[in-house]
Amino acid sequence: MNFKISNKTFYNRHSSEVEKFVKDQDALHIINIKSKAKVVDNYSDLMYIDFDNLDEVIEISKHYDVIVLTDIVEMHQDIFSFLKGLSGKLKINGKLIISSFNYKYKLFINFFELINIKDSGQGYSYIRKRNLINITSGLGYDYVNTFTKQIVPFHLLGLGSFINVILESLLYLFGLGIKTYSIFRVQTNKVSNYSKALIIPAKNEEGNLERLIKRLPQQEKYEIIIPCGISEDKTVEVAKSLVKKFTNFKIITFIQTGKGKANAVWEALELVESDIVAILDADISVDPETIPNFFEILDKNEADFVNGTRLIYQMEKGSMRYINHLGNRVFQFVISRVINYPLTDSLCGTKVFRKSHFIHIQEWQRKLKSQDPFGDFDLIFSAAYTGQKIIEYPIHYKTRTYGKTQISRFRDGFKLIKYLLNSYIVLNTSDK
Repeated sequence: MNFKISNKTFYNRHSSEVEKFVKDQDALHIINIKSKAKVVDNYSDLMYIDFDNLDEVIEISKHYDVIVLTDIVEMHQDIFSFLKGLSGKLKINGKLIISSFNYKYKLFINFFELINIKDSGQGYSYIRKRNLINITSGLGYDYVNTFTKQIVPFHLLGLGSFINVILESLLYLFGLGIKTYSIFRVQTNKVSNYSKALIIPAKNEEGNLERLIKRLPQQEKYEIIIPCGISEDKTVEVAKSLVKKFTNFKIITFIQTGKGKANAVWEALELVESDIVAILDADISVDPETIPNFFEILDKNEADFVNGTRLIYQMEKGSMRYINHLGNRVFQFVISRVINYPLTDSLCGTKVFRKSHFIHIQEWQRKLKSQDPFGDFDLIFSAAYTGQKIIEYPIHYKTRTYGKTQISRFRDGFKLIKYLLNSYIVLNTSDK
């Protein structure tokens, strides 16, 4: 009697990994029928295909936000033609998720097949990341990111998951997961004209709000939402007066029900009706005139998420305390490695993204169960978690001319450390 390693745990974890890309999306999950993959996916249209009948894919009439491939590129003899056929089945900004076996495990897998404790792979091709990027770049795909998951893909009487989490946490930088996930997005020359909204959280910003609105491009039809915190000055009164002074914009203002910038942003997002959203701090430390440049990146479909960075250009003298600057550098270093994106500044308040991303933010918050006091990390981490392309836009950081910073660098710093530890586990270990 032959002993075979069960792939149930392996594909259960794979299904959980796929879920974060396809949930709340119009998605198609294509699986190689010859791989005998037992994939459970309740959020996608499922298609098991035999490579002898590629017309099944070519004849798809529907267009999708996401297409996921499971056990396809390892066994296909003409992956270029197959991916070419898929390119026309994705919407603008659509994502292609390619899951494959990590080439680093080629010898191990061949050995398990040789001693007959794993089913034969029927001629696997172990394609390296750089080769996959080269192939897809000629087919209109834009590379976003790659990561690996699952070092111990077995149940092992309940110990396998625990051991796997420990090893993934310790070794994630080395890309030792058996399953590789490569994320691509559709390239397009089409320029969109998305409707646009600005969220401007304001607390003790009486002297800044009107000056900020005056410096925005007045010809634009922006939707502007100003959530006000309980202030010691006349921030609320000034915000309400802007509604009548600037009728070229659709301005909505309200007093937030909770405390802190994060709460203000989440409550404002509930009111946004536009396609894309910018968050802009009310202190005018970032020139309001640069906001159209952020929006243009999404209009040109060059990214899914734009993060402002204050740490490229020389800062204006007095704009940031030395200890804050040092803290930002440390957070930037840590976060870039946790999310596997080369960010230079994670705590810049200016960020632009699609309103549809709000669903992913809420899902991330439910999964993490840890509070981000500013909201910057929830925004960035949820974007990275769901495979969005993040790029940075450098800004000139200016000195505040009215009021003082609302940040408590020590109290909030400790909250962020706790948040980072929890995020590290969620981002870099397999879901159960």
